[in-house]
Amino acid sequence: MDKTYEPHAIEQRWYDTWEKQGYFKPSGPGEGKEESYCILIPPPNVTGTLHMGHAFQHTLQDALIRYHRMRGFNTLWQPGTDHAGIATQMVVERQLDAEGKTRHDLGREDFINKVWEWREYSGGTITQQMRRLGDSTDWSREAFTMDPGFLQAVAEVFETLFDEGLIYRGKRLVNWDPVLHTALSDLEVISEEENGKLWHLRYPLTDGSGHVIVATTRPETMLGDTAVAVHPEDARYAKLIGKTLKLPLTGREVPIIADDYVDPEFGSGCVKITPAHDFNDYEIGKRHDLEMINLFTPDAKVNENAPKKYHGMDRFDARKAVVEDLEATGALVKIDEHKLMVPRGDRSNAVVEPYLTDQWYMKMRHDDPAKDLGGNAIKAVESGDIKFVPGNWSKTYYQWMNNLQDWCISRQLWWGHRIPAWYDNEGNVYVGQGEDHVREKYDLGKIELRQDNDVLDTWFSAALWPFATLGWPEDTKDLETFLPTNVLITGFDIIFFWVARMIMMTLKFKDVVPFHEIYITGLIRDEHGQKMSKSKGNVIDPIDLIDGIELETLVKKRTAGMMQPQLAQKIEKNTRKSFPEGIKPHGTDALRFTLTALASPSRDINFDLGRLEGYRNFCNKIWNAARYVLMNTEDQDCGIENKEMEFSAADRWIQSRLGKTIAEIEKQVKVYRFDLVANAIHDFTWGDFCDWYLELSKPVLQSEESTDAQKRGTRHTLVNTLEALLRVMHPYMPFITEEIWQRVAPLAGKLPSAGAKTIMLQPHPKSSDYAQDATAETEMHWAMEFILGVRRIRGEMNLSPSKPVPVLLEGVSKDDKEILARQAPLVKFLARLESIEVLDGNPPPSAVALMPGGMKIHLPMAGIIDKDAELKRLDKEIEKTEKNLEGCKRKLSNDNFVKNAPGEVVEQERKRVSEMEGTLKELRVQRERIAAL
Repeated sequence: MDKTYEPHAIEQRWYDTWEKQGYFKPSGPGEGKEESYCILIPPPNVTGTLHMGHAFQHTLQDALIRYHRMRGFNTLWQPGTDHAGIATQMVVERQLDAEGKTRHDLGREDFINKVWEWREYSGGTITQQMRRLGDSTDWSREAFTMDPGFLQAVAEVFETLFDEGLIYRGKRLVNWDPVLHTALSDLEVISEEENGKLWHLRYPLTDGSGHVIVATTRPETMLGDTAVAVHPEDARYAKLIGKTLKLPLTGREVPIIADDYVDPEFGSGCVKITPAHDFNDYEIGKRHDLEMINLFTPDAKVNENAPKKYHGMDRFDARKAVVEDLEATGALVKIDEHKLMVPRGDRSNAVVEPYLTDQWYMKMRHDDPAKDLGGNAIKAVESGDIKFVPGNWSKTYYQWMNNLQDWCISRQLWWGHRIPAWYDNEGNVYVGQGEDHVREKYDLGKIELRQDNDVLDTWFSAALWPFATLGWPEDTKDLETFLPTNVLITGFDIIFFWVARMIMMTLKFKDVVPFHEIYITGLIRDEHGQKMSKSKGNVIDPIDLIDGIELETLVKKRTAGMMQPQLAQKIEKNTRKSFPEGIKPHGTDALRFTLTALASPSRDINFDLGRLEGYRNFCNKIWNAARYVLMNTEDQDCGIENKEMEFSAADRWIQSRLGKTIAEIEKQVKVYRFDLVANAIHDFTWGDFCDWYLELSKPVLQSEESTDAQKRGTRHTLVNTLEALLRVMHPYMPFITEEIWQRVAPLAGKLPSAGAKTIMLQPHPKSSDYAQDATAETEMHWAMEFILGVRRIRGEMNLSPSKPVPVLLEGVSKDDKEILARQAPLVKFLARLESIEVLDGNPPPSAVALMPGGMKIHLPMAGIIDKDAELKRLDKEIEKTEKNLEGCKRKLSNDNFVKNAPGEVVEQERKRVSEMEGTLKELRVQRERIAAL
């Protein structure tokens, strides 16, 4: 093996080998359904790139897939990408805009061809990044939501639901993007707090008896008001209910209505109602049968429903004009500064407009149990057929599901699944899978038909992912084998928009749940707990963490496309401060293990580059440990030829510890505590194996007194423990484990002579394979405490670790004597001891270490240390500690400090006093001992 661990030298080579050899494919159907294991990848956008959330979730999915593949399951990780209607169309429209063209210049068919060209050009970016992460998905099954099979599945689902009355067309209020000219889902709307204003307006009573005052953040919408609402129990306005107001600037009369929605404590207690431009007002408007006046065109310009003066104005220009006119007429009472949540389209950044328009909807609840999509999805979780992990997410699920609204499934785009509905010249609608099918289904003959121009919400096709990726509507073997899948790993932000809808659709069309468990991951934030976003300049590209990136390149990458110079300067400053030397390369395995270790049940997870650096060092530790093992076992007899072997207590101990570690991993994988899996692997590898067992093997391997059988036993244990450990680590660190395993496996007799010569298809070690040896664990614990005790004394006395020293033992029990008789050579070797003697009388002046069982280890100081130099050092240390202690006590005696300082600061000072008093006592005792020499 190379002396230095270089991840880039091995990662791409091994991934290419795995993929070329077809190692990611399922092994084939087992004897029973329980032998299959399947995860569906949440499909990333086809034109997107990998972000830290992807890297996090993919790491966990791949770990489970590799773990179960090694456990012998018929394992499938189903890959694929989503066509991402809005995102992809925007990319191509921007390209056309750079050429001075629009999609309308091309026409629908040529524009769609242009999008397919872009998909062919850029669609492989994210899948190549997934390969860099080590994703062991079966690429031969890669799905795309615009594949022919998916198109057929979507059309059949739409037709079935329409024929059952679960899909219908209606005029309702939607989130409207006036730049993209399409309805948006709630997930595509980002609401953030912005500075705005609150305008207070005076609406006069028609009978001239007075007025009411309303407040609004959008004064231009008052042109579409159709009522003013008050709370039915608000005594201030009880006599006004049923009267009418004269709407300023329009002259229309609007009623004063009573509705429980109004909060009488907020503002004046009067609320203007604009049903066509506010979601809450829309519901009130339906309850009171109010007129719904749409004020805007699709691009948010004022239409003919407003007074003529405002026609054609952009909504924000109209706002200024309306405010000026209200002020001129005396209707404007006052203007307050006001912070408010402003909804913006996540793609266009345009302010989203609640907009009344004709759209297609899916009915979410129904009196008929067979058609109650939402109700059946609720029951699936209530019954335990589907389980959320952590369990508290089920409450979030129920909260949304119990307040379901019908789903707006249409989008005014060209790229996507075009709605399979056709209209005749009278406006009658016909739904089917293609025009020929529609004509035959409805016996239409040759009448003129035109297809609906809208496409379906991307989430509609994504909802079919669990069964459409496995071949539905065909009755495939994959559906029989892999559905329901085992677990879905995703973020909490799409529980409603994707997870719930997959449950609804799979129950409806396959009469089974799509998955048995839903593991909800936390959100990866930066090291300060801030959400990663381009506008904050704290986004970290996982590939940069793998490959490294120079500072100047990172700065350019983070500020690219920034339209605001001040923001770009701020991001550049923060980047230079956070990464003064850029980002060093860490390799995929270090990143994957870091993400595994961070996967706690917490909702928010802070990504710390320091931990990544630590796990890069962990990879180095593994590499160097493997080099030690190979140097001591290659070209040596490691016991694979059935010759006699004798195993030391250390050999038996490490095998016993390995068994316990595997048992812990088995336990934690079942409950998705990946962080505890990582802890178990790290603690055993770094502590038990590297720090201890490799050292414990040296006395046997390096002593001339060791027999061949003893050496053979230790070599056998070295290679077999490392080989098994590599298999344990493989799901989380696939590349380094494969590289080392190829060297170690032959020595352990584990490299197959035929078949797949890869660690990823070897059996995962089982805890039952390793006998628990309490005797060996007791003896090694005793020996380790002995060695650590001597090393502590050396550290305290500034003695060289390599200088042989004598020790005397006091309070030796029968058990101590028995263990010492067997382990004396080992502790003498590793503690660098000149001799070990059991005391009969009082010990000479010594430094002492106390063993857990009560035995004391004395290291006589006479002739070992420079008495004068050590006394001088101790005097200096005592003086320094006394000075610091006096300062802390003086601070605590100050009443102003104790009263005014934060409680935790005062408590910290008291803790320091206690610690320094203890340290001072120990230093003085040590000085007395040395002075007595």
